[in-house]
Amino acid sequence: MKQARSFFMVMIRREVRLHIGQGQAWLGLAVFFCLASLLFPFGVGPEPQLLTRIASGIIWVMVLLAVSLAWERLFLDDYMDGALDQWLLMPQSLALMVLVKVLAQAMVNLAILLLLVPLVALLLGMPLSVLPLVELTLILAMPSLALFGAMGSALSLGAKNGTGLIALLMIPLVLPVLIFAVGAVEASLTQLPYLPHLYLLAAVMIFALATLPLAIAYILRQAVA
Repeated sequence: MKQARSFFMVMIRREVRLHIGQGQAWLGLAVFFCLASLLFPFGVGPEPQLLTRIASGIIWVMVLLAVSLAWERLFLDDYMDGALDQWLLMPQSLALMVLVKVLAQAMVNLAILLLLVPLVALLLGMPLSVLPLVELTLILAMPSLALFGAMGSALSLGAKNGTGLIALLMIPLVLPVLIFAVGAVEASLTQLPYLPHLYLLAAVMIFALATLPLAIAYILRQAVA
């Protein structure tokens, strides 16, 4: 157990450094999220009440689109350079290695969005009092978004021009995450109980953490075979 924990920590530090080193990827995520979110007022009009009412929906749709930019290359480079073959030969569980790689990317994306979401939310007229809840929904939802995106990335390996379809394939699966996250914020804004939405978000996260690494590991084995 101690050896597995040590391996986990070493690998997650390595993956986080790799993702941070890919400056183009996280910079693109940050720029896309900010610009796409701030374009909405030009499309729907600058009316403050309208922007406040739809701000949570805007933010979460942009979060989904922004993080999906990094999904397509999650396993592609490892697949092309043969690193996935080496993973299969290692004594550690492939599902554990998948979980570490996915969580490392999720941590980097989460750190960026935790800084940017409050700024965009305030610019869209969202009350300051609800910002902690927005960030909490982001923390609960990010592992689920990352794992569903990783499953799409794994499914696309070896398929010609398949990576461009990942976002479309995964959108039906991540819609509950968006619904629960937006529902929690909307409930808070209307003085309704928001804890049930948070419980559902946490349930989806636990389900994703418990099952999707095993499913992704199986898909990767089939892709490499």
